[in-house]
Amino acid sequence: MTDKHSGSDTGSNPALAQGVDDEVIEGNRRLFTGAFWVVVALVTGGYAAFHLFSLNVYPLETWSFRIVHIAGALVIGFALYAGRDFGDDEALSPRPVRWVSLLLGAAALYSLGQAVAFWQAFAGGAMRMEPARELWHFGIPLLIATAGSILLSWLATGRRHRITAPDVVLMLCTISVAAYLLVIYNTQLRMSTGTPFAPIGISLAAMAGTALIMELTRRVTGLALITISAVFLVYVFAGPYLPGFLGYPGLSMNRFFSQVYTDAGILGPTTAVSSTYIILFIVFAAFLQASKVGDYFVNFAFAAAGRARGGPAKVAIFASGLMGMINGTSAGNVVSTGSLTIPLMKKVGYSRQSSGAIEAAASTGGQIMPPIMGAGAFIMAEITGIPYTDIAVAAIIPAILYFAAVYFMVDAEASQLGMRGMRDDELPVLRQLLKQVYLFIPIIILIAALFMGYSVIRAGTLATVAAVVVSWLTPHAMGPLGIGRALRLGGEMSIQIIAVCACAGIIVGVISLTGVGGRFSSLLLGLAEASQLLALVFAMLISILLGMGMPTTAAYAVAASVVAPGLIQLGIDPLTAHFFVFYFAVVSAITPPVALASYAAAGISGANPMQTSVASFRVGIAAFVVPFMFFYSSALLMEGDWPAVLRAGATAVAGVYLLAGGVQGWFMARNARWLVRLLLLGAALALIQGGLITDLVGAGLAVAALLLQRVIPGPPVTAAP
Repeated sequence: MTDKHSGSDTGSNPALAQGVDDEVIEGNRRLFTGAFWVVVALVTGGYAAFHLFSLNVYPLETWSFRIVHIAGALVIGFALYAGRDFGDDEALSPRPVRWVSLLLGAAALYSLGQAVAFWQAFAGGAMRMEPARELWHFGIPLLIATAGSILLSWLATGRRHRITAPDVVLMLCTISVAAYLLVIYNTQLRMSTGTPFAPIGISLAAMAGTALIMELTRRVTGLALITISAVFLVYVFAGPYLPGFLGYPGLSMNRFFSQVYTDAGILGPTTAVSSTYIILFIVFAAFLQASKVGDYFVNFAFAAAGRARGGPAKVAIFASGLMGMINGTSAGNVVSTGSLTIPLMKKVGYSRQSSGAIEAAASTGGQIMPPIMGAGAFIMAEITGIPYTDIAVAAIIPAILYFAAVYFMVDAEASQLGMRGMRDDELPVLRQLLKQVYLFIPIIILIAALFMGYSVIRAGTLATVAAVVVSWLTPHAMGPLGIGRALRLGGEMSIQIIAVCACAGIIVGVISLTGVGGRFSSLLLGLAEASQLLALVFAMLISILLGMGMPTTAAYAVAASVVAPGLIQLGIDPLTAHFFVFYFAVVSAITPPVALASYAAAGISGANPMQTSVASFRVGIAAFVVPFMFFYSSALLMEGDWPAVLRAGATAVAGVYLLAGGVQGWFMARNARWLVRLLLLGAALALIQGGLITDLVGAGLAVAALLLQRVIPGPPVTAAP
């Protein structure tokens, strides 16, 4: 038969993956119809097209571009996501809510009118506005409208295909904030931010803008990032009263907020990346989705790996690596591929807990898969100044180690339980899918363009155009309407990550303006005097703690601001330091007790969320060892000559194989006793460290484990149910 999604003639074999590219509908997501849908689709598609035009044809002034970037995401976000989940009852909000919303809307419109009046005054030669006018006629109405509408949006109910009145007011407040900042930041007053001479209106607009960003972030990601942001904001004003290294002289409210909505905070590196590289590659991913390439990726993974024992688990590793590198969140990757792989894993014998854990670990690994690395590579390049291509190359061996370790863990469990692979009649035909291998062309063009020296923006644009051209060879050819749909999808997909990056910018601003990062660096230096390993372990724990419950990009951006400078002061190479932080920020998604990817997988598998997070932590255990390998062997980051790189890579792969055997308790096709497992773990750690002496020690311990395994009978094997 012909699969309508993959477009391949698969003969008698089904194309398993259907709907991988479909949009995920959250509980608070609006579903518009009719004229509302047309308007929102045009705005969302236009938002994505605006970025492509600005990045490639007509660049805007940097701060203005970033302000519009955030404002557009907020307006679309408040239109798409309600302040609360929709229930079965879609009754209209109580009449008092609607009347109060009208009053708040009038206040928001008044503040917007004042911003327009300011623009006219500056165009007429004014140097600055009267503080009283900025306070009482712009700032106070704006803050009242913003705070009141946020509170009302938590109470407001409505139909899923309509926008509630409080959210309309929030959209007006967003436009008012953006209009004022665009006016002020295009005058000489821009230089006054962070000083006593800054206009009061900047601080008031920044307060409202910060609240709007945090509210949208709550709607699209939950409370984790909001809680951390709130803690950092409280620290700004509580710092003078805190003891020890956390204490600092303090900042006034006007000085802090007049600077937090600049390139020292919200408009800083996180928004710089989201407004360029991230949105570009989200649009690229949307074009791939629109042409159903995601379905093809997963079908290809099934055809290539499905026959191996525990086949769907091997497929999850392969497919999640492919999909995860272009997906900005581990949990989102779990939802897109796990809805297919988890039920199939359960079918061949994996428990509900193991099925969810394997998918969570594999999806999390997609965030470290070059060349895109879930957009993390671009943020790292922006923060460190290291060329993107160097970062992508350095990520190759660590990504191989991570996925090799997950594969070894999965294979050991499959062998231990006597699982089978999938039958030929359950799988797509690889020979038929190979006829469509041209669907990989956009990604190949992306990689080739990057390494030929094209800029990231130009390479991403070429890859997007290639995705359109390639679609013409499939049943999903993209004409003008298809391109419009892809632009709309790209605009919608970008909202979550843009909100997250803007919210992370608040935290980055607190860190840079209060100097807490420098004090943390001093703490790490103090620990390093006692033990450098202790300092690294402490840095690991802080990176995981800061990343818990947060999407990858935000987790890394925050951890890079707090932890990485301290590691660099220890004498660690900047690339190694940032990779160290990045990996632990990523694996926070499978680290108990707050493991977003594991919880998403548990929701699909039906397992206990906490047990699933513990199991995914065990499956992805290598990810907690790999960053220490960077420190002891920089050859794993492609630093050094080729013999050293190859030897370090080979011994590290052997190390993670032994590590999987020790953790899983399965070695040489037999269960392993505790003594053998201890030897395997010791051999793994020795081989992972990377030195010649430790490699010899590791080889010796591995040989001892092998001999003992042959002599000592292991525990009985448990058959698969």
